[in-house]
Amino acid sequence: MVASFQPKHEGRKLTSDDIVRANTNVLEAARSILEKRAGSPHTIHLLRMQFYLGDESTFIGQTVANTIATHKVASVEFTILTKVRTNFTNNDLLTHGRQIMSFLDSCPNAFGGLARLTLENLRLGESGFPKIFSICKQLEFLCLYHCDMGIESLLEVEHPQLSELVIARSVLIKRVDLKWVPKLTVLKFNIFRSQDDPFCLGYVPLLQTVSIINTGFSWHKMLKISELLGKTAISNLHLNFKSEKIWVKPEGRRQLLPVLHKLRLVNLINISEECDLTWIMFILQGAPTLKELRILVRDHLCEMVTGERRKKYAFSKEKDKGLEWEPSASDFKHHNLAELRIYGRFEAEENIVRFARNVMEAAVNLEDIKLYKSPVCENCKRMLQEWTLKEKSLLSYKLSKGMLSSLVRIQFPSLGNFFTWPKHCA
Repeated sequence: MVASFQPKHEGRKLTSDDIVRANTNVLEAARSILEKRAGSPHTIHLLRMQFYLGDESTFIGQTVANTIATHKVASVEFTILTKVRTNFTNNDLLTHGRQIMSFLDSCPNAFGGLARLTLENLRLGESGFPKIFSICKQLEFLCLYHCDMGIESLLEVEHPQLSELVIARSVLIKRVDLKWVPKLTVLKFNIFRSQDDPFCLGYVPLLQTVSIINTGFSWHKMLKISELLGKTAISNLHLNFKSEKIWVKPEGRRQLLPVLHKLRLVNLINISEECDLTWIMFILQGAPTLKELRILVRDHLCEMVTGERRKKYAFSKEKDKGLEWEPSASDFKHHNLAELRIYGRFEAEENIVRFARNVMEAAVNLEDIKLYKSPVCENCKRMLQEWTLKEKSLLSYKLSKGMLSSLVRIQFPSLGNFFTWPKHCA
């Protein structure tokens, strides 16, 4: 691995000299490491490089291409940063787009050997992404952060090797059409502004994990999981609602069974404390093989828009509007759920207790309920709390009261000194 050398600019805008200096350091480090290993019989397992998009990028690419040609490296990863990383203009995005295509043209052998690629803050023409997919034939992982082809653009993906795709904050992309991605196993979508389904699944026979993070506004369409997942049968589903409107619509067992019959793990993250939780039961009803359900109930003020600023955005006044749900059968039972984890501040304790009891009644083979205090981020880590003995006793009583011969273990694990939610769900 070659470490990145980011300039210490202490908040000021990066200059061209900063970029040259940082890239030169990366280039010199790479050449030094690779030259020392020239006579070694051992192959480099992973060559990971992070650098800035600029004129010097070509020299880095050529150095990597030479190493790839000697078959001395098994896997190469590029994380390509842009000079302007915040408050960028449309012209900045277009400039970055031209730079990446020029870099691609000058170092096709380097890109042709990449296994992992992360791009940020760029806008390409209609042929840009197809060309990247065509040249990067070995690509297994691709992350596009704030990348697009203009307003309401359509990104079509066809690639024989790609196994993980991350689309993050690329809000001008109206839809990602995964037409033919036979090895795709993980799809992560972080923030979309389309009023329609954010992606369309074509031939993705190996897809196992889908993660969607989004701040729901009042105009967002409520997504139907049965339509969104199409003909796939995933095993892991992660949905993060950012403490705002719930944007999935409850559906019946008949609609969900074709896409959720292999589902084993569900994470429902940042459900607002204002929301009723009954709607979550529709997932249990449509996923008969589900083994573990995790929910995080909190209003995460560090990420939410609060106060007068909320008036500037179309936030929904009722965050659980449209979540009305009735079980298909009053005596519904789930036979595979073994563990329920609930994370939260427990401000809406009665709401959480009611939901947990509903799960206990339906999941006849439930073994454990684990209740955690809310995880924290860097900004709110001072608010990290632990359970008191009184809280544990009271919650245990409320959960088990009237439950005949319940063998469910109710546990109150500690979050430790510092705990943050896994990055892909944050």
